[in-house]
Amino acid sequence: MNACQNNQNSDAADNDADSVKTTTLVAYFSASEVRATERVAKNLAKATDADLFEIVPALAYTTEDLDWNDEQSRSTIEMKDSTARPEVISKVENMDQYDTIYVGFPIWWYTAPRIINTFLEQYDLTGKTIIPFATSGGSDIGKSGEDLKKASAPNANWILPGKVLNGNPPVDSLKVWVETLK
Repeated sequence: MNACQNNQNSDAADNDADSVKTTTLVAYFSASEVRATERVAKNLAKATDADLFEIVPALAYTTEDLDWNDEQSRSTIEMKDSTARPEVISKVENMDQYDTIYVGFPIWWYTAPRIINTFLEQYDLTGKTIIPFATSGGSDIGKSGEDLKKASAPNANWILPGKVLNGNPPVDSLKVWVETLK
């Protein structure tokens, strides 16, 4: 899923040049085989009637790459280097149409994986609203949003701190969370 997918149900509406385009995007990175962040992102896209975009690394992460106990694992090395920017294989071609961007990721070393910086830095996000969400095996979202704002999108309007959304939260509960952001 490298291109945006609109959640509208009508194929005819997608083909109509006058169809209404959504102004909300849910972009996510999900690295492990569990795909926890992907599950949450898909439900969040339904809850917000948003387009969905997967942030895909040029070099997929293996189980060994994600071993946080290994000082030489790829993810450990990346997270120790605040300037690391793992390459992504695709871009949102129509980023200008989005006013609100939910950005989802697993928590790595108490913050967002460096690939999220790569994603954000590809675009001029000035004036756009960015809302981080995360999945985690035990950490809260901490300063992830603040870290991303400072390093990669200082001119965006951030709604912080964001939220950890574990498990498989139903669409209705995600709608309730989204309403609290307004």
